[in-house]
Amino acid sequence: MKLKVIIHVAEEGGLWAEVPALPGCVTQAETMEELIPNIYEAVEGCLMVEIEPDSIGEHDTVLELAV
Repeated sequence: MKLKVIIHVAEEGGLWAEVPALPGCVTQAETMEELIPNIYEAVEGCLMVEIEPDSIGEHDTVLELAV
């Protein structure tokens, strides 16, 4: 999966990034070297979904996809 990331220069210094395909998925760092791993972590967090066992019916199927 490929996602576009927009990287902004923060007015107060450093950088911040947003992933338009995942509303609310943002992160920040002081340098580009610090920002890149933060972007991966933010995307992973935005894609992670907790499923409550009570919400799964006996005829439901749960799949786990790697992206």
